[in-house]
Amino acid sequence: MRVRFTWDGGEATGVLNDSDTARRVASALPAQGEANAWGEEIYFQVPLDVELDANPQQVVDPGTICYWVQGGSVALPYGPTPISEGDECRLVTAVNIIGRLDGDPRVLDTIPEGGTIRMEAVE
Repeated sequence: MRVRFTWDGGEATGVLNDSDTARRVASALPAQGEANAWGEEIYFQVPLDVELDANPQQVVDPGTICYWVQGGSVALPYGPTPISEGDECRLVTAVNIIGRLDGDPRVLDTIPEGGTIRMEAVE
């Protein structure tokens, strides 16, 4: 499923994978929340009743669309966080991988902390 993230002054698109968590996130769309920043990661709440997948990851590639189970949030890392080693994208805990952004994920740097971010399905 293709998705679009929009915020005041910007947008990004991506594709969700076929995991159980991705399907649950897709069923909750459209969703929106307050954008929180943690280093070069944006996350916003989309509370769902899901558990960690069999292969959760804590270090991911920039532009990976993640679901942070413990925080009930979609997480969009695009660079280092406060606990990263070097330039890696290291999230606070292991997350479920639910998709991938198209293009340059650094566009996420234009999302204002505290602003509204919206996630919706697109055709």
